[in-house]
Amino acid sequence: MTRAFLCCAGIVVFVIAAAMAPATAQFPPPPPTSAPPRDAPPLVGTPKKKAAPSGPNIAGNWSGQLTQIGSGTLYKFELAISDKASETRYPDLDCTGRLVRAGSSKSYVFFVEIITKGQANKGGRCPDGTITVARQGNNLALSWFGSIKESTVVAYGTLSKK
Repeated sequence: MTRAFLCCAGIVVFVIAAAMAPATAQFPPPPPTSAPPRDAPPLVGTPKKKAAPSGPNIAGNWSGQLTQIGSGTLYKFELAISDKASETRYPDLDCTGRLVRAGSSKSYVFFVEIITKGQANKGGRCPDGTITVARQGNNLALSWFGSIKESTVVAYGTLSKK
């Protein structure tokens, strides 16, 4: 059975390679990709690259309560964001986490949260997750998404600047 499988796999690879050869021969190779000198003016018709949006200014210490969908319990939540590090704290659950900025848009900043104390997979109550925040004046709207024990968990809240 293994020999027959290997034979069929070899035939499939050969057929795919044979089909690709004529297709690649139809297109000329791309031009060399040498960069123009730094002081050279931009080429006519070359689009200017736009910088990625930096997102709203969310630096500072924030606190509030999160509501977990499907649960009536409110959880205290603290968020500290600086240029050097971003951390989360769940005092009611005895958990802390570290945030890794994943991206931003004009209005939102997206993070991956890695729990550093109280991890669910080590007997604690907090799973890793994702956090999205949007600043609204002196408040920060926050949504959290993750999964624990094969269940999807969603929480949200509004934080105030400390």
